[in-house]
Amino acid sequence: MVTDRLADVDRQSAGGLTGFIRRRPLLSFFILANTLSWLAWIPYILSGTGLGVWEWSFPAVLGTTQILGMLPGAYLGPIVSAYLVTRIADGRPGVRRWTARLWKWRVSWRWYLGVLVGVPGALTVTSLAISGGQIQAPPAQVLVLYLPLMLLQFITTGIAEEPGWRDFALPRLQAKYGPVVATLILGPLWGVWHLPLFLSEWGGWPDVQPLTVVQFVASCVTLSIVMTWVFNRTGESLPLAIILHIGINTFFSLAFESMFPTIGSHAGSMPVQLLATTTLAVVLLVATRGRLGYRPRLEAV
Repeated sequence: MVTDRLADVDRQSAGGLTGFIRRRPLLSFFILANTLSWLAWIPYILSGTGLGVWEWSFPAVLGTTQILGMLPGAYLGPIVSAYLVTRIADGRPGVRRWTARLWKWRVSWRWYLGVLVGVPGALTVTSLAISGGQIQAPPAQVLVLYLPLMLLQFITTGIAEEPGWRDFALPRLQAKYGPVVATLILGPLWGVWHLPLFLSEWGGWPDVQPLTVVQFVASCVTLSIVMTWVFNRTGESLPLAIILHIGINTFFSLAFESMFPTIGSHAGSMPVQLLATTTLAVVLLVATRGRLGYRPRLEAV
């Protein structure tokens, strides 16, 4: 214990960039995650699938240019930044704590069932309300492809983002500010990280309306409240948080347009996501009295 404290003092007293990262790990993470991702996304944004400054366009893989255009920057940002900052600030013990949450699969099957069924269920009910009850049965291929697409989303979007936002940032923010304030800090920052992508195919460019962007950032805040509750109540299981995240992505990518053709579009998904997550967030805040399942830990995260 004394050795660990001396090591902490030594890390905090270091100078230069390393010293700054050790003294301000959260700030360092957010700066590094945005910088790395945004720089990597420049070619995608300037290409024909974005602003069109370059005539060249990213080729489509699995029907989308996002695999080659957006995903490298997503991998380079949150997960790489979280590892680097954790390694510098907390050393190998910190990296072990960080990776342990990523592999925490041993959670009651009820949580997996609840998230896998609850996410499309909540989005379907909300879409019904917004569309005035107009709904169509999804094609058989949607049902066949749903789980495979979720698996693809898990190893792409989920692994790229959540080891940074929920695994690295959330525990540190909660320890410092508590669950509600921590989430209200993390949510907007998570949303802002996505902003350059609205200048590309990912965000529906060139048919992007300011209201769509505002709704997206707001939904990142309300969704973060739900994810904080799931993360805390499952004993900091990152896989469950990832499944919640990608469940929303999968529903909108695969099922939304075919089930709700009158509102099924990228812009149309924003009010659905915002209304559904806001409703759940308010219920959880009231039901947990703002605790969101958080139990303070004695040890540093």
